[in-house]
Amino acid sequence: MWTLKRLRPEAIPTALEKAERYRLLNQPELAQSICEDILAIDPDHQEALVTLILAITDRFQEPRPPSPRQALDLLARLQGAYERAYYAGLIAEREGLAWLRSGKPHSSQHAYTCFRQAMEYYERAEALRPQHNDDAILRWNTCVRILLAYPDLTPPPETAEATYSLED
Repeated sequence: MWTLKRLRPEAIPTALEKAERYRLLNQPELAQSICEDILAIDPDHQEALVTLILAITDRFQEPRPPSPRQALDLLARLQGAYERAYYAGLIAEREGLAWLRSGKPHSSQHAYTCFRQAMEYYERAEALRPQHNDDAILRWNTCVRILLAYPDLTPPPETAEATYSLED
């Protein structure tokens, strides 16, 4: 019915700036669309992939959230092991926050599981981090503080296996 128009390669830097601006304006759908346009002409563009992951996870708390699988499927396209581990943690953490704020049945158990998964990925990222980059530590500490602040966040009766892995 409609055919998407393609960006020119020289428009990528400006398009990335717009994607970041739309994320900051709490319009992640627009940021997501821009990133998809960039990736249509440069499928391995690392900054566009990261911005797309962030835009998707920005939407986890919406009434009609995207599946975390959308963001998880992008991890394999990230070039570095640190980046794959760090953003896997971020996806799990943001999913945990969405569960924490949802009030849905069993949300405290889902949130707990997500935060614990995030912490495992952040520990992997910490071991691989570049010098002077403690982002994974900062995020791990945030997960710990959330778990301590909400004592109702508890593991499910039978701790399930991780729902995803970096190798996917």
